[in-house]
Amino acid sequence: MGETCTFDCAQCELECSERQNPKTDFREDPHVLSRIRCVIGVVSGKGGVGKSLVTSLLGVIAKRAGLKVGILDADITGPSIPKIFGLREKAEGSELGLYPVASKTGIQIMSMNVLLEGDTDPVIWRGPIIAGAVKQFWTEVIWGDLDILFIDMPPGTGDVPLTVFQTIPVDGVVIVTTPQELVGMVVEKAVHMAEAMHVPIVGLAENMSYVKCPGCSLVISPFGESRLEEFAKKHDISAVAKLPIEPELASKCDLGKIESFEGDWLTGLFAAVENILKNKA
Repeated sequence: MGETCTFDCAQCELECSERQNPKTDFREDPHVLSRIRCVIGVVSGKGGVGKSLVTSLLGVIAKRAGLKVGILDADITGPSIPKIFGLREKAEGSELGLYPVASKTGIQIMSMNVLLEGDTDPVIWRGPIIAGAVKQFWTEVIWGDLDILFIDMPPGTGDVPLTVFQTIPVDGVVIVTTPQELVGMVVEKAVHMAEAMHVPIVGLAENMSYVKCPGCSLVISPFGESRLEEFAKKHDISAVAKLPIEPELASKCDLGKIESFEGDWLTGLFAAVENILKNKA
C-alpha cells in the first residue's frame, strides 16, 4: 500500500497486497447476545403484493409450531409489521443494545415504527442510510435465542435487499407475487437476484390468487388464471402457496389481530421453511 493510498481499489491501478486479497465475505455477526438458528427473507419484485402479510402469517405459523420467532421489518420507509400485529409499545434500549418488542404471542419484532415517536412520521433518508439502519437491526438488536428470524424486505432489487444478502447469513428466501403477467415478469428479477447472490429459494407465495363466493363457493380468478406452478417449474421451485382475497384476513391485519387468523394456505410453504431449519440442526 502506497503512502498516497485512497483505499478506493476500483480507481487504483497498483497491484498491492491489499488489492490482490480483497475482502469477499461481508457478512456480519448478529449482536453478541443474539443466537439465531435460521434466517428467512421474504422478498418481492414490486410493492403492494402482500409481502408483509406473508411474512406475518409465516411468523404466526412458526410460533404456533412451538418455535422461537423474530421478525425484522427491513422496509424502513414503509413499515407495516407493527400495525399488523397491533403493537403500541416502543422499543427500548440499554448500553448493551436495542430490545425488540414482543407481540401478544411472544414474536420478537423490530421495525422503524417501534422507534419513531409517531406511526405516521415519514423516514426521509437516502438509500445508503436506509441500508445502514437495516444492518443495525441485525448487529445492534438483542434478539436473544431465536429458532427462526423472518426478514420482511422492501420490494425490488436495490440497496436494502443487496445489503441483507451481503451482510446477513440468509438461509433462504420466500418470493411473493400476484397472478398478473406484469408482476410475474418483475418477480423474475427477484428470482434472478437470489440466484446471483447464491441464496436458496424456499418457495413462492401467490397473494390475491382467487376469491371464493360465500354463497355458492364458486372460485373466481379476478386477476386472471394463475401461472404459479408453471413459473415454479421453470425455476425448479417445489413449494408454492396460493392466498385468496379474504376480507376477514384483511380486517385482522387492519385491527392488529393477525395472530388470531385461521387458514391453512401457507402450510406447505412453511413445511419447506421448517425443513431448512431442521437441516441446520
